[in-house]
Amino acid sequence: MAHPVEQALRDLEAAGAEPGGAACVVRDGRIELEVLVGTTDGTTPWAGDTLVMAYSVAKPFAALTVLTAVAEGALGLDQRVAELWPEYATHGKEATTVRHVLSHQAGLPCFPEAAADLAYDDQDALADLLAGATPDHPPGEGIGEHALTYGTLCDRLVRAATGDDLADRFGRIAAEHGWDLHLRVPEADLTRVADVVALGDWPATYLSDERWAPALGRPPGVLDPAELNSPRWRRTSMAAISMHASARGLALFYDDVTRPGGAVAALLGPDLHAAYVSAQVVGHDRVLDREVRWTLGFQVDDEDLGMGGAGGCAGWWSFVGDHAVGYVSRGLGAQGADAVWDALTGG
Repeated sequence: MAHPVEQALRDLEAAGAEPGGAACVVRDGRIELEVLVGTTDGTTPWAGDTLVMAYSVAKPFAALTVLTAVAEGALGLDQRVAELWPEYATHGKEATTVRHVLSHQAGLPCFPEAAADLAYDDQDALADLLAGATPDHPPGEGIGEHALTYGTLCDRLVRAATGDDLADRFGRIAAEHGWDLHLRVPEADLTRVADVVALGDWPATYLSDERWAPALGRPPGVLDPAELNSPRWRRTSMAAISMHASARGLALFYDDVTRPGGAVAALLGPDLHAAYVSAQVVGHDRVLDREVRWTLGFQVDDEDLGMGGAGGCAGWWSFVGDHAVGYVSRGLGAQGADAVWDALTGG
């Protein structure tokens, strides 16, 4: 008899709702389950090391990269962003701290309207728009997921504090720890990336929504499968969403992330590690339109610590099951993460 996770994904595949993807469950460093379904491009079978665009699954890794710079003393959590990036001190943003950025309290959940005329890979121009923007609320006095802006803000912090490109710095960290996770896909790994395809009414689900249209609609292109399948996108770091991951890579990371003696804890030290995996701000998120507990990188509740993406990919540590899970799909709008959760918990 098939494992419930395999059965769930096979059922989705048979219904035309899972064109290709994978789920992986890891406990104590050991892969307990890995299910591969569908294809990467309509023909090539999915493999354990297939990478796919995972959207906001990226955010904890952008945050981790900033926190490694904090751990090294290059910047402080409560340091003002403007001390590192003087141009940012405009329109009430002068008191914004690194902590505000990492916990989605900076008040810039969307790029300004002028970003509609910019290319997604013109990160300098996008950063300049954020520097001159007026926040939706005083920093620290509201919560709203920074859907695309998170990565640009984190990258500017890392560049100003260390001189490093955030994706390059994360790439070194990931390689050192064996995490098959990429905020910019290396040239040599482009052949491993699956082509995404739209499911259902993607991207109208987002572009017709008054909260999500400004948050994900500018700059243009980041919801367009044709653009996302291009080498140009895969070689771009837009670190809020540009994660390309395997299910195995996500599960192995999440198996480590909460351990006090794990690799992530060793990178950050006990205090920063606690801030990374524990709730730092709780309240109504104006973009998600629901109550959220944000750590400095993740969403957390009584059941799990993790992050999902707009397309449907997700990674999490389950407090219920005491295991780590990675789920990835090339279907934009896939529902497999919910199916995997239900299969593992009996929900």
